[in-house]
Amino acid sequence: MWKWLLFLTGFGFSVVGGTVTITYLNLVPAGLGWWEFLILIQSRVECYLLPAGLMMITLAIMLMKN
Repeated sequence: MWKWLLFLTGFGFSVVGGTVTITYLNLVPAGLGWWEFLILIQSRVECYLLPAGLMMITLAIMLMKN
C-alpha cells in the first residue's frame, strides 16, 4: 500500500513542479532569455518538485516489480 502512496505523491509533485515550470516559461516571450530562465528555475524551490516527483515515481515502479 505504501508503494502506491509513494507513486501518487510523486505524481502530485511532478504535476505541481511541471505546472510551475511551464508557467515560468511564459516569461521567455516577455523578454527573459533562456539563460536567465534557467537561472530563475534554479532559484525557485517549487521547480525542484518535478525531478523529485519523477524520482519518486521511478522508485515506486521499481519497488512494485519486486
